[in-house]
Amino acid sequence: MTLLVVSSLDALCRQQACEDLAAARPGSLVVLHDLLESGLVIRRVFSGRILLEREETTLEHGCLSCAVRLDLVPSIERLLKKAAGPIIIGLPPGVPSSAAVSALRRTLSRPASVGSVVLACSPDALEDNIWEAHTLFESGFTPLPEEERTPGEFLLGELAFADTVLLTEPDIVPPDPLGRERGLHLIPELAPHIEVAHDAAAVRAGLHRYRDAVARTAPGNAFMPTRSSGTPGSPFATMFQRVERPLHPGRFRQVLATLAEGCCVLRGQLWMASAPACRIAIQGIGPRVWLENLGPWPEGAPAGGVKRTAQEPAATVIAATGEGLDADEFEQLLVSCQLTDEELAAGGNGMHDPFGLFPLEESTPPKGTAS
Repeated sequence: MTLLVVSSLDALCRQQACEDLAAARPGSLVVLHDLLESGLVIRRVFSGRILLEREETTLEHGCLSCAVRLDLVPSIERLLKKAAGPIIIGLPPGVPSSAAVSALRRTLSRPASVGSVVLACSPDALEDNIWEAHTLFESGFTPLPEEERTPGEFLLGELAFADTVLLTEPDIVPPDPLGRERGLHLIPELAPHIEVAHDAAAVRAGLHRYRDAVARTAPGNAFMPTRSSGTPGSPFATMFQRVERPLHPGRFRQVLATLAEGCCVLRGQLWMASAPACRIAIQGIGPRVWLENLGPWPEGAPAGGVKRTAQEPAATVIAATGEGLDADEFEQLLVSCQLTDEELAAGGNGMHDPFGLFPLEESTPPKGTAS
């Protein structure tokens, strides 16, 4: 039995995507979950456009993970007993597909394969959503006040985990041709691996590779752009920089805002002189930039998309995606943060940590924010 998991930022895109996917796959079931205030979960099951069931459940803890674990997984388990065709799962807006797929893989007792993970996305609004400074709750995408992610953070995570983007343009939203064109350029720049489907019939099953998807979402990863990434005439480009010496934390803090300026996405790993044994992730999405201590450098871990051996040194690797970026200036700023010969000779000991990331003594790595 094949499962198609559909995530989205808003209910309109999800509704259209699921209806179109079902129309292109006769005999399929569509399962839609919506999470409302006070932990109320509404589940609807359709065959085509026919509503087969509608149930309401109130969860004691009305969080996204509870909705997936306590309602979504048992519902799919039950439907697998009688489904004759694929099951299309429309997640509540703002719920990450990685959480749903991981729960299904871990919990289902019946054989089922996730054939495709689809992000239903309106290209017109993609760039604006990435630059949105408000949280998902403040923007009206989720009823959960504790949700601190921005729309851009959600979308970048989905673009990394999904294998397909299904373009949706709800009729009630006025078209924006320029926004649509820019969005179509931006998608392959942010997710070179992803297939872009202009209609539901073009969505192919069998594309999902769970291990690859999880690896793409891991913090600290920055993969070198390939010649096939991006589209001809795109205003966006991705720069890839690698620095072999540790960075001076004070100088890096001074240039961080300049490095992030104009970048819609900034991602990678840092080798900081104030704690050279720790791998630091850098992530910038729209107006937010933050650093996260990932702990000790693992042996054989990916460094900028290249497998490290135990003998290879750590390194700073950053990929920056944006419009009108100056690669030479970016490289010069990053190189200026490297330790000098004199600083290397001194061992970098006793350097002040302006980000509050060190030492790593807590069981959970602390997270600092700089903007």
